[in-house]
Amino acid sequence: MRNNIVLAALAATSAAVLALCGCSGSNVENSSTASSAPAYQVATGVTLDDSPTFKKATSRGSIVIGVKEDQPGLGYLDVVTGERTGFDIEIARWTAATLGFSGDKITYKAIPSVAREQALSNGDVDIYVGTYSITDKRKQQVDFAGPYFQTGQSLLVKADNNKISSKENLVAGVTVCSVTGSTPIQNIRTNFPAVKTTEFDTYSQCVEALKSGQVDAVTSDQALLLGFASQDSENLKVVGEPFSKELYGLGLPKGDSALRARINKMFTDGGATWKSIYDSTLGKSGTSVEQPAVDSY
Repeated sequence: MRNNIVLAALAATSAAVLALCGCSGSNVENSSTASSAPAYQVATGVTLDDSPTFKKATSRGSIVIGVKEDQPGLGYLDVVTGERTGFDIEIARWTAATLGFSGDKITYKAIPSVAREQALSNGDVDIYVGTYSITDKRKQQVDFAGPYFQTGQSLLVKADNNKISSKENLVAGVTVCSVTGSTPIQNIRTNFPAVKTTEFDTYSQCVEALKSGQVDAVTSDQALLLGFASQDSENLKVVGEPFSKELYGLGLPKGDSALRARINKMFTDGGATWKSIYDSTLGKSGTSVEQPAVDSY
């Protein structure tokens, strides 16, 4: 009787895991992040004959994914534990599983914003998942699957800063920091020409410059800035309403339409999984957002 009870409990647990990922079968990839993160069904027998990127990854036996490592809540690496966490990391794991690669078959490679197009063009990474805003200019060099998330540009300042409360305060005498090659820094230069700008390779460097008083504000997507503010709410705050519309996409090598179509289908059919990913990461901030519609250009 005891054995029957144990077997029944195990069966119930397996059913719960499968229900969460919205799949069937026994080959389930568990996320290495918090226990509340979803589990992903690792697909078998995937064939994408027209995708050179997928063929290369299959031949290699692993998929190389470009990511960020300094964005709390999105793409973050704990250097002590080696654990990767965040919304984008979970999107990367889901994508890999959909293509047939389990977690131990993923090679993560940190790529700065300014080098994303080059990394995809050179084949240094197979896909890129890291707050990568879709723009017409970037589409000339790479392809995008998605979008999978919508956010907007905002401002991060010191908690005791009473002079900057919105974009209206971006005037002469204010210094704003962002990442080299990012959409936010380009928007500041175009729309707020009187503002002085400072650039670094990573947002964490900008945040340190803010804390030390080298700059007055950090600008990026609101989702990213909320992550930094949640880590150090005594010293940092996000101010104002978003003043742009940013759509995140998965960066892919230019011309790989077969791979883009496969990932777009994942986003289109996987609404429940997407919500589970959001709820277990950015959703912990108490926010609620809708998954954007896929753009199958």
